[in-house]
Amino acid sequence: MGLEELYSKLLSTYKDKTVKSRELYEKAKTRLPMGVTYHIRFFEPYPFYVVEAKGSHVKDVDGNEYTDYWMGHGALILGHANEKVLEKVKELIDKGTHWGFEHEYALKLAEKIIKHVPSIEMIRFTNSGTEANMYAIRLARAYTGRKKIVKFEGGWHGGYDQLHVAVKPGQWLGSAGLPEEAVAHTIIAEFNNIDSIEKVFKEYGRDIAAVIMEPIQGAAGVIPATQEFIDRVRELCDIHGSLLIFDEVITGFRLGLGGAQEYYGVRADIVVFGKIIGGGFPIGAFASRREVMELLDYTKTPVEKRSFHGGTFAGNPVSMIAGYTTIELLEKPGFYEYLNWLSGKLAVRLEEVGEQLDFPVNITHAGSLIGIHFTKKKPSNIREVFSERIHPLINKVFHKYMLVNGIVFLTEDNSHLMLSASHTLSDIDYFAHKFEEFIRTVKNSLS
Repeated sequence: MGLEELYSKLLSTYKDKTVKSRELYEKAKTRLPMGVTYHIRFFEPYPFYVVEAKGSHVKDVDGNEYTDYWMGHGALILGHANEKVLEKVKELIDKGTHWGFEHEYALKLAEKIIKHVPSIEMIRFTNSGTEANMYAIRLARAYTGRKKIVKFEGGWHGGYDQLHVAVKPGQWLGSAGLPEEAVAHTIIAEFNNIDSIEKVFKEYGRDIAAVIMEPIQGAAGVIPATQEFIDRVRELCDIHGSLLIFDEVITGFRLGLGGAQEYYGVRADIVVFGKIIGGGFPIGAFASRREVMELLDYTKTPVEKRSFHGGTFAGNPVSMIAGYTTIELLEKPGFYEYLNWLSGKLAVRLEEVGEQLDFPVNITHAGSLIGIHFTKKKPSNIREVFSERIHPLINKVFHKYMLVNGIVFLTEDNSHLMLSASHTLSDIDYFAHKFEEFIRTVKNSLS
């Protein structure tokens, strides 16, 4: 049985298990483009519909239960429905959900984040990572007086026009409706390629306001920057007077309390946050040293030098208290040691399966992030994620095989896992078992 036939069989099994989800999806298609609220949540032939989530598991409308390795796009490092976070949120919402005035919860969360993250002295909150990246870029331009922004191929920084380019190899504009003028000052460099970033600085030098990077590229499939590369990017920014922006929407408070700056021992000028700092509620933030952030201060900065930031729900008290409570739990001794140990154990076991069965499996891994690549070699950037893949259909087959066996992660085209403290040894044992089963099945299909 070839991969195409196996995939067809898996689709049929999935359909049989998700009749009610299919009915909901058919209705959703008439009201929601593509039948979903965000295209990344779609997978063939249709997504299942969740009714409940607790710990490391989600349950759908048909009663199927899945071990979840997507964890709310990586936001739920504590797991679904953490009791302590829910308790604090319930206490708060009896007093109101959105006051539209200042309150102490934003200050408390700000102090908590600044306490742990190197290089930052002040912070502002937004409602999403996309917004936070947009404001970070504007702030960098205001501070430097320059226009050009450098981003790396494969980097995902949300839907902001000027960063929504080169997300995939060979794709310049990431969306229709993006005029060329919107990205006229965006420059692309190749991730983990020192020659590429040196060439960019040699050509544009002191016109560059900032370099923005995910220290570990998430959507590309958990691709960590090498230490040599990230050190050189920092050095080039210093030489040319450009700011280095770390997009830590994924890595912030996931790699550790100090995020990627602590992980790599490299200072960033501006840090962008999201996901985990909201404790399961909408959030984003951007932060820097005082002299940069005070360009947002209307009481100190003349109008021609000010950088604007605002938003109706910026600093929403529900997100603030949920984020504060989450970080309090992350501060407990042993939290990251356990989570990173568990994730590392799974990563090693997956690599061992590939070695034992003589099958091309390459695992990229950092902290509690894991990328699974069926490639000829371990990828160092998104070009290699796709160019070295052994078969164009294999990731979709893998996604569907695990799904019908009660394991879910995204995306179906590029498998990456984001574990939580609610995952157990039993969870990863089951994942490793089904992974080995999958490899044996696919090996026969490809032979």
